[in-house]
Amino acid sequence: MMDHPALVFAICLAGLWLAAHCGARWCRTRRLDEDERSDLGVVLTAALTLLGLIIGFTFSMAITSYHQRKACEATEANSIGTELARAGLLPPADAARVRDLLKRYLHQRILFYTTRDANRLPQIADATSQLQTDLWTTVQDRAPSQPAAVATLVLSGMNEVLDAQGYTQAAWWDRIPTAAWILMIAIALCCSGLFGYTSRQFERESVPFFVLPLIVAISFFLIADLDSPRGGVVLIHPRNLESVAGSAQMR
Repeated sequence: MMDHPALVFAICLAGLWLAAHCGARWCRTRRLDEDERSDLGVVLTAALTLLGLIIGFTFSMAITSYHQRKACEATEANSIGTELARAGLLPPADAARVRDLLKRYLHQRILFYTTRDANRLPQIADATSQLQTDLWTTVQDRAPSQPAAVATLVLSGMNEVLDAQGYTQAAWWDRIPTAAWILMIAIALCCSGLFGYTSRQFERESVPFFVLPLIVAISFFLIADLDSPRGGVVLIHPRNLESVAGSAQMR
């Protein structure tokens, strides 16, 4: 569900609004005196402060992961672009072979970033893995016949290309833990229910009565959007990889 931020927003908004109304309806069974309302107001303030801190820390986790994925995309583009240049150190036929494989590999990496259909991901992963094997085998077979300095540069560059893909995959798997989402949503529900329970305006459909669930649901939407690599609005476009692909076509 966290890969669909709009669904997170809708469910959280409905759940928090329902929790507030349940609290208000529960309050109707017994009237609160001013002392009880004051005490519960202190509890509500503390709970909202805790919720705000947790949302802030969770947002920080989400934005950090987002920036890490962007950095990995740039690293991949740099490593592939460098290896395309280093391939020119090989004999013309070998250089053409390596560059052809790198262009095909670059196309698969761009598809990895732009594809939102989960059913296509296994095909992209298989094609990427096969191209990685072909790339490494090609440069490894040519290395013994090349000067040591050339072989070192080409092999190290190819190693960086393959490592960059692994770092990218690890960054895309790095998501906010489910336990953190459960804790955050549970506290939000408690706050919303307590807000409805202590509200003096629960008998009227007032705007303030709807504001708290809306604000919290928007916060959850933004966190889920940043945390989801393929869902939502805030996505990582592979501009660096596309730039390298445009340059590669000129070689």
